Amino acid sequence: MLSVSNLSLRYGKRVLFEDVNIRFAPGNCYGIIGANGAGKSTFLKILAGTIDPTTGQVSMTPGERMSVLSQDHFAFDEFPVMQTVLMGNKRLWEVMCEKDAIYAKSDFSDADGDRAAELESKFAEMDGWNAESNAAELLSGLQVAEDKHHLLMKELNGKEKVKVLLAQALFGNPDILLLDEPTNDLDVETVTWLEDYLADFQNTVIVVSHDRHFLDAVCTHVADIDFGKINIYTGNYSFWYESSQLALRQRSEQNKKIEDKRKELQEFIERFSANASKSRQATSRKKLLEKLVVDEIQPSNRKYPGIIFTAERDCGDQILAAEGLRFDGVDGIPLFSNVEFNLVKGDKVAFLSRNQMAVTALFEVLTGAVSPTSGEFKWGSTITYSYLPNDNSAFFKSEDNLIDWLRQFSADKNETYVRGFLGKMLFSGEETFKKSSVLSGGEKVRCMVSRMMLTNANCLILDEPTNHLDLESITAFNDALISWRHVTLFTSHDHRLTQTVANRIIEIGPKGVIDKRMTYDEYIADERVKEQRSSLY
Repeated sequence: MLSVSNLSLRYGKRVLFEDVNIRFAPGNCYGIIGANGAGKSTFLKILAGTIDPTTGQVSMTPGERMSVLSQDHFAFDEFPVMQTVLMGNKRLWEVMCEKDAIYAKSDFSDADGDRAAELESKFAEMDGWNAESNAAELLSGLQVAEDKHHLLMKELNGKEKVKVLLAQALFGNPDILLLDEPTNDLDVETVTWLEDYLADFQNTVIVVSHDRHFLDAVCTHVADIDFGKINIYTGNYSFWYESSQLALRQRSEQNKKIEDKRKELQEFIERFSANASKSRQATSRKKLLEKLVVDEIQPSNRKYPGIIFTAERDCGDQILAAEGLRFDGVDGIPLFSNVEFNLVKGDKVAFLSRNQMAVTALFEVLTGAVSPTSGEFKWGSTITYSYLPNDNSAFFKSEDNLIDWLRQFSADKNETYVRGFLGKMLFSGEETFKKSSVLSGGEKVRCMVSRMMLTNANCLILDEPTNHLDLESITAFNDALISWRHVTLFTSHDHRLTQTVANRIIEIGPKGVIDKRMTYDEYIADERVKEQRSSLY
């Protein structure tokens, strides 16, 4: 059991948390949510003991062990992969090191023998004899190849390091597991493995993630940070979001009878309870929802951006045709080759690749930023596109305030008109006079979306559009793309966005292309597609 009592954290006049009293129970997974800057990661650090609160305390049941996903990808560079994982169980690792040091002595004494025997007993109690095989099983589940288990961490690439550090956090069945953005840099197969692992995990999990699909798959509760308070609600992220929106609508319906509101909310809860029974960890979640008191559901105080894309004209019959496209990286090895496709009206295409640089390169080719190594493509005469690049740094080098920054992309230079588009993306009042060069990553993306809305293009090209955004902006972006009836080309690590928006999947690789008219979930589950994918790389 992990509990927080009378917790507050202040930085000068700024209050992140005030008078927080909550308990995290075994068998539950808590998703920490809140707007950017609300203090989600900071709260995890307080729980982990790396940041001291201003007041209050964090208490853990004596004898229990906490494990934290490391955010320092270089901390273990001089250690072998296997040892790095074993270090996740600090008690076991200390016993192993002391035991090995005693056995390495040249002048082994009777006292050393007694200590070694004591350590061997502790080692056996902690299942030490199976430690390496358990660690290897975790690494294999996370798709770290067996021939890399004894390499030094510094010999791995960034994505492999992330997987090893995740294995380290999971190792040894910790009583309390703290995970900050655990799905970052993971491929869909590894994320699915982690979802299944946590669904079967019997202890306490506390996680921060911007991946809504992941939060829905693993969470039994949501811990919402808002206005300096942390409130815990039963259910996953979707249940929290939809119920809070329903409660907000009901609050505005002044004339609706109380009993009608209660009935509507009860029907909503029953629907989610029924859906919960279909998921891995759902038996317990269904019981939790059935016990939920209707009055516990509260309106959310969050502000959601107003993302509305409009097209000045409809697309004609000719959208975009590509033939034999190839693009070589700086090493001369193709990022993609033999890419051919023909888009039609209404296509919302998710582009996939094991190498994300390949999709970025394709989008840069299609937007004229770079030339293909070979092949050709042609846009239809009626098509105007608007591009949201993954790297937007080139757009934010001036000292312009946000009004002047956005005005340069607008045909209508009127300040009120420009402010309207900034306001939709939650920039208002004094915020509009911020210099564009000092914006955070999320603020830059919101500015770029304002710019896109101004263009009235009929084709959207989006390279990782949800990067740096908070859950509210991601949700608004997702809803906007679902409503958009024109052409979209996009790539995203956000599972839900890809599943709910794409009606066509195109995967590109060094050896060719796969093109399927199906949803993302259908694509990743299709056995024939799995066979084809192996031939792309």
